[in-house]
Amino acid sequence: MLDLRRLAVICEFARRGSIAATAASLGYSPSAVSQQLATLERETGAALLDRTARSAELTDAGRRLVEHAERILAMVETAESDLSAQAATPSGRVTVTAFPTAAVAFAPALARTLRRHSALTLRMGQGRSGRGMREVQSGEVDIALVDDWYGWVRESDTIRVFPLLRDPLVLVVPRKHRLASPDVPVDLHELRDEPWMATPDGEPSRLAVDRLMAGVGGHQPVPWEFEGLGTILGLVAKGIGIAAVPALVLAAGVRGVVVRRLPGTPIGRDVLAIARASGVHRPAVSVTLRAVHVAARLLAADLEAVELASR
Repeated sequence: MLDLRRLAVICEFARRGSIAATAASLGYSPSAVSQQLATLERETGAALLDRTARSAELTDAGRRLVEHAERILAMVETAESDLSAQAATPSGRVTVTAFPTAAVAFAPALARTLRRHSALTLRMGQGRSGRGMREVQSGEVDIALVDDWYGWVRESDTIRVFPLLRDPLVLVVPRKHRLASPDVPVDLHELRDEPWMATPDGEPSRLAVDRLMAGVGGHQPVPWEFEGLGTILGLVAKGIGIAAVPALVLAAGVRGVVVRRLPGTPIGRDVLAIARASGVHRPAVSVTLRAVHVAARLLAADLEAVELASR
């Protein structure tokens, strides 16, 4: 009979592409991973890896086994979720990952809501944008909060997607800036020569700012680049320059800036929760998803208040 733990190892190898990366992901030594895969080859009676002195890759038989293993592991998780759902008591650890802005914004409400479940523990971490989907698919996390700027995130047979809120770009300026007055209209044409600040080239929020300024026409400002939207807000508060940022970043609370609504149809992102279809009915995951939706409603109300105040 095939061992489920070894099936999980070969699935992780398929995702990571090397023994070393698989070992680092699972917390094993490379030799332990090699031994597990060699044992799996003996159990199946097939060569699953094509090994060379410096690398290893899946054979055709290995790829077929991974396809079966992914379905088997999903079915096991579904069975576990079904059985634990009968208990109806959320327990155990739920692991959530989120892009940095969402981690800061959602964490307080999640902690307040979930602490009433004494048998449940929450582990929430931050991950770079774009990794959440892969971490959910691999089983590293139960729920991921992801941002979607282009409507590319889609449900599948194995993944469930839960819309949470719309997060628009807003203009932030120092308190002594002329646009700090709500009576002065925001005209992006007049702001092209201002000292802009943005995240580095290629970051999703930077691409959104570039789209915003491309729609203005004429020359585009070349912003100073800084890692982290929180850093940018801090610099705006010190009067260093101006920036366009997702409104959700303001949930952390920043003094010394004034928020203005951008003209026209706002560019923004959708904030989504994603989870494996096989795990959403597990009580611990289900109650955490409900807590995420409660937090999203509170944050959406806060964002609406920011929008109204900046008009």
